[in-house]
Amino acid sequence: MDNPSAIDHRGGLLGSNIMYFGRALRATGIPVGAGQIVDAVTAVSLVGLNSRNEFYWTLHAIFIKRNEHRELFNQAFHIFWRNPNLLEKMMNLSLPQELTDRDNNKNAEESFRRVAEAFSGSGQSEQADEEERDKTEATLTWSPGESLSEKDFEKMSTEEVKEAITAIKTLRLPNMEVPTRRFSNRQTGKTIDMRRTIRQSLKFSGGFIPIIYKTRKTRRPPLVVICDISGSMERYSRMLLHFMHAVTNDRDRVFTFLFGTRLTNVTRSLKNKDVDVALKHVGKEVLDWSGGTRIGLCLAEFNKYWSRRVLSQGGITILISDGLDRDEASGLDIEMARLHRTSRKLIWLNPLLRYKGFEPKSLGIKTMLPHVDEFKTIHNLSSVRELSLLLS
Repeated sequence: MDNPSAIDHRGGLLGSNIMYFGRALRATGIPVGAGQIVDAVTAVSLVGLNSRNEFYWTLHAIFIKRNEHRELFNQAFHIFWRNPNLLEKMMNLSLPQELTDRDNNKNAEESFRRVAEAFSGSGQSEQADEEERDKTEATLTWSPGESLSEKDFEKMSTEEVKEAITAIKTLRLPNMEVPTRRFSNRQTGKTIDMRRTIRQSLKFSGGFIPIIYKTRKTRRPPLVVICDISGSMERYSRMLLHFMHAVTNDRDRVFTFLFGTRLTNVTRSLKNKDVDVALKHVGKEVLDWSGGTRIGLCLAEFNKYWSRRVLSQGGITILISDGLDRDEASGLDIEMARLHRTSRKLIWLNPLLRYKGFEPKSLGIKTMLPHVDEFKTIHNLSSVRELSLLLS
């Protein structure tokens, strides 16, 4: 299509075409909601179809919120709006000659592959499918040499995301047991239950005293997950929701909260055995997907309304966030200190730690760090597995 105005001459299907284009972008991994599609149709109607360049940048302004999605959008736009030359390049996963830097080549190749998969469908042979199935089975073994377990969620193709979700569903947390204040009877042991021993001796008129021992009962501590779903965390939080669902249905006393600009308790929704139904309910409950982040405000709400309910018996808290706060860490120090005091253990998982040169320069990160017991990365399957080992 040399002129986007041609869309309007084929029966007035501009709105439908933009809707299908939005779905295609979503298939490549770009978060596109129904509201953005409506905004895109409205924006194009206001700007008009005077030139292809204006049409491109109008859709770009609506659909693209993160810099790493620009390459995906560019390739998807030229394919969907019928650029035959670029389509041929996409299906062959070829790279443009002007990209000479090695890192840029690698990122472009990943973008090409994700867009090609979104548009191509099932064009592989049975032999290739068989090889892919073998690869999927291998990923579930958690071998240290696997490329998928070390691959960043952000850079995974559509098929790799499906494989990763399948692997995440098989993960289970270890059987964490902590002693409680209550005791139970034992035939042998080191601690004598004097109360029961004396009471039992009355049955024998003091002539015989059977010794009764006791030991502390153990119980799994509550597990509280507070996950950031802002725009910068969107890809990771969606993957980790599958892990939270698996953990919630594997054990009792697991509580999950999602936050961006507000705090939402999604524990009840995740208890549904069907993961698709559970995530559908979560999507309806949460109204601030891929927005800003107000960490201090959301933690203040958790500490005020939920902390005593879910952390009263020595719960373990897992905070998943990149620490980038829109409110410039307003009130964050106080709320992090309160959260730390009420938790048996506070673990912070930050995907930014995947970078070797990471330094806590953000004000939010600097404020939060002194109040955590563990500071780990969470960006691939391997790091999710390390989390289960950390909680053992």
